[in-house]
Amino acid sequence: MDPSDAQSPQGETARILVEFLEVAITSIVFLKGVYPAGAYERRRYMNVVVQRARQPQLRDYIQSAVNGLLPFIRKVVGYMRKGRVDGEGLVERVAVIFFNTDNIPVEKYIFKLNINQSCSSNVEEGALEFTLRSFLIKLSVSQSLSRALPCDCRWEITAYFRSLPQISTGKNADLWIPTDTKQWQQPPVITPIKSMSSDPLCVQLYLEHPSLSEAKP
Repeated sequence: MDPSDAQSPQGETARILVEFLEVAITSIVFLKGVYPAGAYERRRYMNVVVQRARQPQLRDYIQSAVNGLLPFIRKVVGYMRKGRVDGEGLVERVAVIFFNTDNIPVEKYIFKLNINQSCSSNVEEGALEFTLRSFLIKLSVSQSLSRALPCDCRWEITAYFRSLPQISTGKNADLWIPTDTKQWQQPPVITPIKSMSSDPLCVQLYLEHPSLSEAKP
């Protein structure tokens, strides 16, 4: 993609989205209590009090992961819709997945993303941030929707692509590698948290849990 595309409406939207994902993922990990409260510090983002990781390895992992997604979010996948060629970003979903000691997922926070690459109107940054801020507020009160994690659990950030990237698109992008994460055998139980739909950005945030019929490890 041409560097000038970073200044396009879609490029600016992708930048804001990646910045938001870094804060939202940190909020999720804080909410789940994986690390002591002292591993975080309070900051204000989009006029909302949020948690920022103080521990360097935790902060660097989240930052490098989401920043590595930026070129993939900007990269266009074309398709036909109503007789015209439209386009979406290469990244379809970003997930924060928590695993038990058998490396089986027990809970997933899913961000489903869609940036309309055909939109030519300018992005109103204030309006976009106002909408994304509501996700952070909703996350802060969503603990009752989630489940308690098992002891010694681990977590990771996983991205789902609409098609496999063919070439490297940057240093941070090289940090993304194929995963062998175990999958549930039955469709998951989905719990919506928040969604937005506007041009050029649509985001859905929801929880996934294994179904009651899922075989126990």
